[in-house]
Amino acid sequence: MQKLYHEFERILITEEQIQTRVKQLANQISEDYTGKGSVVLVGILKGSFMFTADLARHLTIPNYIDFMALSSYGHSAVSGAVRILLDLRADIYQKHVLIIEDIVDTGNTIDYLYTVLKTRKPASIKTCVLTQKEGKSVETHIDYLGFEIPDVWVVGYGLDFAERHRTWPFIAELRQDTYKDK
Repeated sequence: MQKLYHEFERILITEEQIQTRVKQLANQISEDYTGKGSVVLVGILKGSFMFTADLARHLTIPNYIDFMALSSYGHSAVSGAVRILLDLRADIYQKHVLIIEDIVDTGNTIDYLYTVLKTRKPASIKTCVLTQKEGKSVETHIDYLGFEIPDVWVVGYGLDFAERHRTWPFIAELRQDTYKDK
């Protein structure tokens, strides 16, 4: 299968950098949750699936994974309201919850999810985000952050454009001519 590498401008974060940072995050999270029992990892589909799996493999604390799928709608994906497409199967009442997200741009999605999950009365909720765009005035509180990235369209390591490029092992800037006027 063709990998469509010609559609990216440049690699922003290499596979090695990602794996090193994921291990560092897992160590920090494991240390913070030691002695607190199991943690429910809530991966946000589809973008966080690779990050969630890699992070879970490196955690040294009891954990289990569940997923949610959310969708923004309205005039644009970053400004519209958010709705739940797939909800948790697990009951999170009095459990420690770690929301795992691939990217924070405006913060709308993760803020919405945090508010929704808080109503289910977990013992705690924290957030772990792989990437956050630089220069954005985002009020969202992020407990664990992988990387700050430029304000460009990125793909790879779960991030996609039109369902393409998710399985690239690195994160790259998508060429503008790939998505402009499409």
